[in-house]
Amino acid sequence: MELMNKNIQLPAGLRSFGPASAAPRLSEGFFYAPLEENKDAYRFTVLADVAKIPDILQRFARLLPGDAFFILEYYPQDVSDINWSQGEEIIPEVAYSPYLPTALLMETLAPFLPRLIHDGFVGFGIANSREGLELFYSEEKVLTFFTGNHLQISNLLQQAGVPFNPQLSLPTDFEHEHLALANMGRRQLPPELAELPISALDYRNFGAELTELLEMYPVDEGPSFFLTKKEQDQIEAYLQQHPELSDWAEEEFGNLLLDWVDFVDECRKGFEGDLWEYRQALALRDLIQGVASGVPAPLSAKLMEIVRESDERFRDLLTDRHKRLDGAGGATDRFWHQGIINNPGSTLRRDLIRSGWYRH
Repeated sequence: MELMNKNIQLPAGLRSFGPASAAPRLSEGFFYAPLEENKDAYRFTVLADVAKIPDILQRFARLLPGDAFFILEYYPQDVSDINWSQGEEIIPEVAYSPYLPTALLMETLAPFLPRLIHDGFVGFGIANSREGLELFYSEEKVLTFFTGNHLQISNLLQQAGVPFNPQLSLPTDFEHEHLALANMGRRQLPPELAELPISALDYRNFGAELTELLEMYPVDEGPSFFLTKKEQDQIEAYLQQHPELSDWAEEEFGNLLLDWVDFVDECRKGFEGDLWEYRQALALRDLIQGVASGVPAPLSAKLMEIVRESDERFRDLLTDRHKRLDGAGGATDRFWHQGIINNPGSTLRRDLIRSGWYRH
């Protein structure tokens, strides 16, 4: 029996089921909690009536008066091809747009929004990492916010008519199924979608259209962390205080942390860059270390924890650790300058030979 509830209407692409006696019934609400790794940042979990999602999105966009980027999560193939009974799995693709003026981004998304909201195999969001704000509406049709200002998001939700509810039940608490809009009958579709051709309802098509329209790029899953606006202000203040580092002050420091993670992953697979590119990555790690030594202790510990696993992996790749790449003598507490990775690509190996690395 479908779980009926007078308090909330779910998107067309998600159906929640349960026994007739199931309780509590689904109703609107939100709760929040500090992130485990950062007690000054919060994760909000929200279940709202589908009719309120556009309004919540617009209210959130007004918190980002400058730029924002779009997040799209959808599946690369027709879900009808998946043999669910055999336990076959399919992983959604995630793509980000570049930063765009928030008003332009919202204008571009407007004709796609009903499909994004209602399709049971699509998740999407908008964010500005520098402002420490993110909204994501998952394929489970649950809203998640990340923020360093819990009062701001609490007020937004209450103004949108969503009450605080620490005992909130979610669709995932019950048996449920996901539906693709293109596979649904016309009578099952919301009125604003019922007249669209099947091709326009196919998430593969409108997902690809959005990806091209917004020049989106795929992203791989990296370390999970969240820097609040306050933390990024502290990082920027440190960089501005050091003229030799001030050019980095306008960069999103979270992206620099991920650049180090990506570099280490590339080294594990076989670094294909040259010696200059390799040294640039080491200079980036120097920058991270310098910032960590100059910001308040809680933030410093957080930054070091973000890069800890990649540091350990990079340390394991190093050989000839009795030598330093910069030619200076003696050991250094910055281990990344001691030795060279054990699997340099042909270009890096050539440059190392020319630099005399292997003569000693």
